[in-house]
Amino acid sequence: MFPLRDENPTLGRPLALLIIIGLNIFSWVFIQGLGADEPLARSLCELGLIPGDLLGRVPPGTVIPLNEHLGCELEDEGSLPTLFTHMFLHGGWFHIIGNLWFLWVFGDNIEDCMGPLRFVVFYLLCGLAAAAQILSDPATTAPMVGASGAIGGVMGAYARLYPHARIHTLIFLGFFVTTISVPAIGMLGYWFILQLAGGMPGLHGAGGGVAFWAHVGGFLAGLVLVGPMQRPGYLAEHRRRFFGGYRW
Repeated sequence: MFPLRDENPTLGRPLALLIIIGLNIFSWVFIQGLGADEPLARSLCELGLIPGDLLGRVPPGTVIPLNEHLGCELEDEGSLPTLFTHMFLHGGWFHIIGNLWFLWVFGDNIEDCMGPLRFVVFYLLCGLAAAAQILSDPATTAPMVGASGAIGGVMGAYARLYPHARIHTLIFLGFFVTTISVPAIGMLGYWFILQLAGGMPGLHGAGGGVAFWAHVGGFLAGLVLVGPMQRPGYLAEHRRRFFGGYRW
């Protein structure tokens, strides 16, 4: 299921959302070199979140192979900043395009309910919550990058605030492709269950390359944080302006 758009208008323009999207694109172009081997590898080594390094589970000088020709050599310089920098990096074209599309579809309404400054704080907190991935394998040296944990928080907030908003969704059924309109809670709930199912093997040492628990941590953080961070009276005004006062 891939979201195309939602039927959920906003009261204002998503300025902070556009800045966050712009920072991700800037990082991909000017720091990661549009995915070219050397700048991509350098960004993963220097700015990616490496759990074993962050938690001191691997010694300085450890070499992490990234491909046949490139790798990271860990240095004893501290890696706390990577808790933030990792969420503005990506591993490939499909990774960044998919993440930013999901963020665009769901993020404007969440910024609308919080205002730009609180939305930025909310986004970063959800990205930090994505570090829950560390708990699944605290000694791993695989660099973790991507905005999907923070975006998971945006999706969790959307599921709580607008469970019945209609999401126009692209559906793949083998070779058959179609579009349907589904309630947000249906699509986002399905997505969350997939993340839980995908993360279970990682608890037994059989995880793959997707940070499923980062998605889960971000989603749950979004569910909780959106309550205290939304603007007072916003939902009532939103319903009055666009839905005749109908309560979802």
